[in-house]
Amino acid sequence: MSDHLTNLRSRHLSGETGGITAVCSAHRTVLETALEQATTGGDVLLVEATSNQVNQFGGYTGMRPAEFTDYVRSLAAAAGLPETRLIIGADHLGPHPWKKMPAAQAMQRATALVKACVKAGFNKIHLDAAMGCADDSVAILPVELIAERSATLCRAAETQAQRQSADQPWPLYVIGAEVPLPGGGLADTDQIAVTPVADVIRMLEAVETCFRQNGLMAAWERVTAVVVQPGVDFGDTQIARYRPEKAAELSAYHAALPGTMTYEVHATDYQSPRAIAQMVRDHFTILKVGPCLTNAYREAIFALSHIEAEWLANKKGYRRSGLRDSLAFAMQNKPEHWQTHYRGSAAEVDFMRQYSYRDRIRYYWSCAEVIESVGRLLSNLNRPLPHLLIRQYFPDLYPAVESGDVDPSALSLIKGRIRHTLAPYMRACGTIG
Repeated sequence: MSDHLTNLRSRHLSGETGGITAVCSAHRTVLETALEQATTGGDVLLVEATSNQVNQFGGYTGMRPAEFTDYVRSLAAAAGLPETRLIIGADHLGPHPWKKMPAAQAMQRATALVKACVKAGFNKIHLDAAMGCADDSVAILPVELIAERSATLCRAAETQAQRQSADQPWPLYVIGAEVPLPGGGLADTDQIAVTPVADVIRMLEAVETCFRQNGLMAAWERVTAVVVQPGVDFGDTQIARYRPEKAAELSAYHAALPGTMTYEVHATDYQSPRAIAQMVRDHFTILKVGPCLTNAYREAIFALSHIEAEWLANKKGYRRSGLRDSLAFAMQNKPEHWQTHYRGSAAEVDFMRQYSYRDRIRYYWSCAEVIESVGRLLSNLNRPLPHLLIRQYFPDLYPAVESGDVDPSALSLIKGRIRHTLAPYMRACGTIG
């Protein structure tokens, strides 16, 4: 499976195109849909978890690294996706979850997480040491310190890999500090700056030097990607669209990257199909996507709640799901996942909680009361839905429903909306291999 990553750059050099879609989500329906889509399309799928989602303390998903890999593999097996077409990655491995601690303590936890991820069978490790800690003088660190801490994390990964069986592949690495705020943090589209080639060169030189000093040159040869910013991001209400002319110099430098390295891009959510395809043609070959997929799930669930209200309101024995009320209660009861992200009046904050592109609502689908409400909603709608209402609330899917390609059922419509969102990424990336 590592060949799919390590061959990307050479294939682009030979004139081919294509890449890999990286689905960064732990949401069951999102993952099921992505795995089913990859199975049907013959694609390779990269599934990633961030250090906030999954870590040795459970993260916000409640899963530790070994639990996450078991979970993803079981879903892949159920979808019929061969293990040779599944890659599991760990994203933002570094001090980020513990940035309020002193650096020594945060790095101790980060190295423990790296070891746990390698032991659990994560194939791809993003070494992200760019975030400053409590006793660092700046929030974004100088490249030399980032490189030094990246080498520390890599040494922990290599030590763990050396202890494992000979038939388990050595991990591949991703480096780079050009990472947008996880989950989107855009406030002004004019503030987006494309990574200068000089910064890429400086990062590569600094990391290679630290790896060499720490006896990690074998690992350096397995650095498969460097994270860069080609000018894409998103915030609550804005999307920074890809502009090829702005990223032309960075795109051209792809051919000069060392070894098997290619470009990885974060926060590619909500880009247009044309922009996604152009990014891949411009050698930005590993595309990370997540919030737009859980937002597609949210859109579908909200649409179904409208269908429930309009279709079943007068049905005998009907008990409404109360989905929107359950979500509002959960978000107000546990505000830590959104309260530092949304600003404005009470009405404006309430609107953002529900509809923001940043999709902080994704943290609440696992709350017990929300799970119960979603279950009741799907139970209430466990019958063929009226075409009139499908056309009203799922206009993107209605032609497929009418032709018989999509069942007029709630779960099919949910997965259809997610597939509709994911399809441009899979199409752009799926033209290799």
